[in-house]
Amino acid sequence: MKKVTILIFSILLFSCATHRENNKDLAQKILNDPSLGKVDQMARKLMQKGFYAGSGYQMVWARDLNTFIELSCEEYDTKVIRENLLMFFHFQRENGEMLDGYVRKEGFTWNDPNPYYSQTAPGHVGFKNTVETDQETSLIQAIPKYISKTNDHSILEEYIASKTVYHRLSFAIEYLFNERYSEKYGLITGATTFDWGDVQVEGGTVVDIDELTHMSIDIYDNAMLLIALENMEEFAPNINEKQRWKELHSTIKTNSKKHLWDSEKNKFIPHIYIEESPFSNDFDENEIHYHGGTAVAIEAGLLTNKEISAVLSHMINNVKLSGAPSIGLTVYPPYPLIELGKNVSLPYNYQNGGDWTWFGGRMIQQLIAYGFVEEAYTLAQPMFDRVLKNDSFYELYKVDGTPAGSSEFKGSAGVLSKSIEMLTDWAEKSNE
Repeated sequence: MKKVTILIFSILLFSCATHRENNKDLAQKILNDPSLGKVDQMARKLMQKGFYAGSGYQMVWARDLNTFIELSCEEYDTKVIRENLLMFFHFQRENGEMLDGYVRKEGFTWNDPNPYYSQTAPGHVGFKNTVETDQETSLIQAIPKYISKTNDHSILEEYIASKTVYHRLSFAIEYLFNERYSEKYGLITGATTFDWGDVQVEGGTVVDIDELTHMSIDIYDNAMLLIALENMEEFAPNINEKQRWKELHSTIKTNSKKHLWDSEKNKFIPHIYIEESPFSNDFDENEIHYHGGTAVAIEAGLLTNKEISAVLSHMINNVKLSGAPSIGLTVYPPYPLIELGKNVSLPYNYQNGGDWTWFGGRMIQQLIAYGFVEEAYTLAQPMFDRVLKNDSFYELYKVDGTPAGSSEFKGSAGVLSKSIEMLTDWAEKSNE
């Protein structure tokens, strides 16, 4: 399997810039591929099991549900989904901060020094990994996806503890600009993590900001904010509100490209440090490519087709060099152990170079959206194959193809199902 995967990426590396297959031929190949239907049916079956993130995760996470809520709405009770979405707002802090997720009280079995409690939701406990800055934006993005599947626009006017959902979403954005914003760069900040991950490189408390934390700016957090600001503009009840979100979006988009895009290397730089870097002076962090954050940046409209082609070439080459199964590879090269703190992932493990369909699938979606359909279909094959081989949607894979983490990870199922839907829609239109 590994040799076949390497061969696929070797061929793509040299063929990305060459002629694409005739659209009708490619469309027919997609429509005749039985693996797409099999994987999609498996994903739908998994959604019918409930709303939790995956096996081993009896919690509802904002960042996870954002990537499977559309499929869940097609396969699960939408009243329950609505209740699960609204539950997040019961835990919103007085400064507008949102939590990562929540669990029923009887499921709160781990040691968390700072659990969230709510008088209006006494049967649940909330929690947050404070090193990240994507919880607010993930929840905002989940709302329009729910609305698109249910046509339930009333959720924006639902009152939770005397504030409507729309006002609570606005309050969440205000938190980001009040508490996680760099005036110098005009971008939001977070702790230093591996790309989109929630593990800080210094170790320490790992998922929570502490005395070891080095605050920084990365593309993932800001791309997620861009998408959320577009959502807020759609939600806005009047022209003034729409203009407010439009102007903020313009500021973040301009500053993201200005400060984070390396035009010479055709890649995003990993971090801008607010004060100092956690790494040694002789370590060149900009040699590292961030696959997940780049995929979300494409979704946020930050790259041209020419730039997408360039970063895709990087990704394909990185996969080939690493021996990883797919472009779900988080970072390449991985951070060397000598540069990391204690209790942090070894190279090619977890978020430091693991292979995550959860983000690889998002890159597939964006390739389809921007017209790179042949590349998307080819690059998705290793992801489909391993689902069928393992008869499950694993959370991540090691570079040797060994599955790891949750075996029923709904985020993986959600992004693959949406990728299949996009491939099939394109093929049906091209085959007319």
